[in-house]
Amino acid sequence: QVQLVESGGGLVQAGGSLRLSCAASGRTFSTYAMGWFRQAPGKEREFVVAISWSGANTYYADSLKGRFTISRDNAKNTVYLQMNSLNPENTAVYYCAAQTGTVAAGTEPYEYDYWGQGTQVTVSS
Repeated sequence: QVQLVESGGGLVQAGGSLRLSCAASGRTFSTYAMGWFRQAPGKEREFVVAISWSGANTYYADSLKGRFTISRDNAKNTVYLQMNSLNPENTAVYYCAAQTGTVAAGTEPYEYDYWGQGTQVTVSS
C-alpha cells in the first residue's frame, strides 16, 4: 500500500507561482512513475504532467509546457510540481498519483494505482 500526501496548494494571484509537493510512503517509491492531475469544479480529472521512475523522462500536457515543471527526489520519496505564470484557468484540486509496474509514465487516470487526497490551488485575477 502506498500513501500519497500533497501539500503546497493555496491562493495565489494571476502571474504568481506555487510549488506543490507529494510525499509518498513506502520503500519502493523509486520504482513508481508519478503523475499530477487536476480537477476543476464541474469538469473531469485531467492530466497535467508525469515523470518516469528514474526521472529521466517527463510528459506534459501541451497547454502547460514551459510553465509547469515536474521533478522528483527519490531519496526523499517526494515528487514536486513547480507552477509558474499561473492564471485563473489553473484553479483546481491537484492530485498526485503513483503508477506501478511501468518504465514510462501514463497520461490517463486509469493507469495510476494510488492517489493522494488532493490540494486546492486557487488563482485569483
